[in-house]
Amino acid sequence: MKTFLHVGCGPQDISQIQGFNKEIWSEIRFDIDKNVNPDIEGTILDMSQVQDSSVDAIYSSHNIEHVFPHEVPIVLKEFFRVLKEDGIVVLCCPDLQTVCEAVVNDKLLEPLYKTSNGIPISPIDILYGWRLPIAQGNEYMAHKGGFTYSVLDNAFSEAGFKARYGGRNPGNFELFIVAFKQELPEDKIREIANPFFPH
Repeated sequence: MKTFLHVGCGPQDISQIQGFNKEIWSEIRFDIDKNVNPDIEGTILDMSQVQDSSVDAIYSSHNIEHVFPHEVPIVLKEFFRVLKEDGIVVLCCPDLQTVCEAVVNDKLLEPLYKTSNGIPISPIDILYGWRLPIAQGNEYMAHKGGFTYSVLDNAFSEAGFKARYGGRNPGNFELFIVAFKQELPEDKIREIANPFFPH
């Protein structure tokens, strides 16, 4: 059984995460918020409770925009540290290019899509953080930075990840990347990455 560290897990269940099949993967839940009952309580800036080279993968969905740009290298070096030598990071975050196209068209407050619970999300929520939970006192939801794909890819490269495979997913206003700790042939990279990609 392989293990993946689900950073910023929130209340999400493993069955909702594409590519991480329960028959193959065992989830370790990691979150700053004790109210979601994580296996490990901590922040992506300090993952010292996770041992070096101890997990096969990291899954990070909409977390990295919650740290300041100057903190991104710290996060990615922590990811690199806790991964096994053949480990991968599967990460998605907002695509600022797509969001800014909506802003340029004066749609800052217009809904772009709805959450699974039917709550509308507007460009302002993607740029600065989801207004509803922030207004209710959950300031963890505030956004402190953002990415285009080239900036995201370069950040992983500078952190030591030897190969990356990803791109923009404009329909979901997201960027998606699978980053590899070791060098691999292009066909192998695609084979490993494809199950995790949104379809």
